[in-house]
Amino acid sequence: MTPQSATAFHLLAALTLYAALPPAGAQQAGTEARAPLGRWVTESGNLEVEVAPCSSGSATLCGKVVKVMANRSMAGPGQAGEFADKRPALGMTLLSGFKPSGANEHIGEIYNRENAKTYSATLTPAGTDQLRVHAYVGIALFGKTQVWRRPTPAPTAGAGALP
Repeated sequence: MTPQSATAFHLLAALTLYAALPPAGAQQAGTEARAPLGRWVTESGNLEVEVAPCSSGSATLCGKVVKVMANRSMAGPGQAGEFADKRPALGMTLLSGFKPSGANEHIGEIYNRENAKTYSATLTPAGTDQLRVHAYVGIALFGKTQVWRRPTPAPTAGAGALP
């Protein structure tokens, strides 16, 4: 390697590392907004799930269905839901035992009512309005990632909504 190519290599490596760094102040600001707490609509749009501490004063998070909006299958668009678990979805706990496992990440279990199976999962907030939910068996490298979104707020009567 020539001195010029070595210098170019080191410059390229430094630029790559710099580009991978978060913006200044990103770690300190908005940590509360990046918590997975609150209400989320599943990727399929079927359910609204509220993520909250499992019990009073607990750091462990759980997620319970608070609203059923549709009954579509996750298998494909337009397919009606065929669920192995015949219990009503409303009030069902889908997320359980989520504990902090790193910067802005929680690890626990997710229940799939379509096949009545429980999987390991990670929750990673992606901004204030998106939550990455990665379910897997065994190794986190393999699995499926969904993006859940915050529900759209209902218009209020004072905001031009119809009575």
